Amino acid sequence: MNRKKSKSKALVLLSGGLDSRLVCKILKGQLGKERVEALFLKLPFGGGCCNDEFCVLRFAQTEGVKLHVLDCTKGRMFRRYIEMIKNPKFQRGVELNPCIDCHIFMLKEAKKLAKRTGARIIATGEVLGERPMSQNKRSMELIEREAGIQGKILRPLSAKLLPETDAEKKGWINRDKLLDIQGRSRKRQIALAKRYRISYPSPAGGCLLTDPEFARRLRDILEHSRKLTEGDVALLKLGRHFRQGKSKIIVGRKERENKQLLRIAGKLKTPWMEAGDYMGPVTLVRNPTSASLRTAARLTARYSDAPKGKAAKIKIKTSRGQEILKARALPEAKIAKLRV
Repeated sequence: MNRKKSKSKALVLLSGGLDSRLVCKILKGQLGKERVEALFLKLPFGGGCCNDEFCVLRFAQTEGVKLHVLDCTKGRMFRRYIEMIKNPKFQRGVELNPCIDCHIFMLKEAKKLAKRTGARIIATGEVLGERPMSQNKRSMELIEREAGIQGKILRPLSAKLLPETDAEKKGWINRDKLLDIQGRSRKRQIALAKRYRISYPSPAGGCLLTDPEFARRLRDILEHSRKLTEGDVALLKLGRHFRQGKSKIIVGRKERENKQLLRIAGKLKTPWMEAGDYMGPVTLVRNPTSASLRTAARLTARYSDAPKGKAAKIKIKTSRGQEILKARALPEAKIAKLRV
């Protein structure tokens, strides 16, 4: 074995999707599994083909690859990530997705971990031309420069279409065994998956910041709140959203969401309500006022099974205890004006 290869170690940014799984396989073939480690960044709004931490963990265990998980959904890392979302240095996509800034954020964290673990190669599953905003040559060069790792990012699936990296120049990696995949077609990756006999998840929703409805909700809360909390992010993914002044009203759509809203209401110590005599939603109110609580009660009545035109008994739970309010369904025209 080449001595240079035996001393090199690679850190793979593992999203859990097909591309990054293939990169783990390719590098294991060149370096051996003991020289390959993986980093999974758990992001507040997703971002990979597989946002399931346990799915990623199972793959790493199956492959015998040491997995590092960086949780950006809470604490200091959450605050740093949200600040990047609020004030990106580079342009956004169609919605709120600052893809270039996000890639820089992830690679900076990978750089720190690589230094701690002694990894001299940082590898990603990026494919040239697969994503128009961040996976073109110009963006890739910009991202490397901003992350402070020019020439150090190995992209095995498209390496032959890109300049040689330090790892290839120094003989740690054999460039001849790397690939020249480009574009959005997945045929070659799927063929490789069959050859390597690896399973992979179907592409998930990806980054929520690219979803128009989710982006609209996030814009609303950023406009009305100085601080975006972990609880706020959890609520953005649930229910129907309505805005009245500084108050935000979230109305559950199904039983699973109702249960989640109840758990979050308990953690955030925020008022919630439900219909007393009919099946219906759990409704949660952030930054409540007496007016917004009355509106929330009328929304709860509207989305409950209460007969049209009949006042429903709404149970409101606050820090002061429980109170009962009679409320008629809010008219559709008013609902439309409040909807986020």
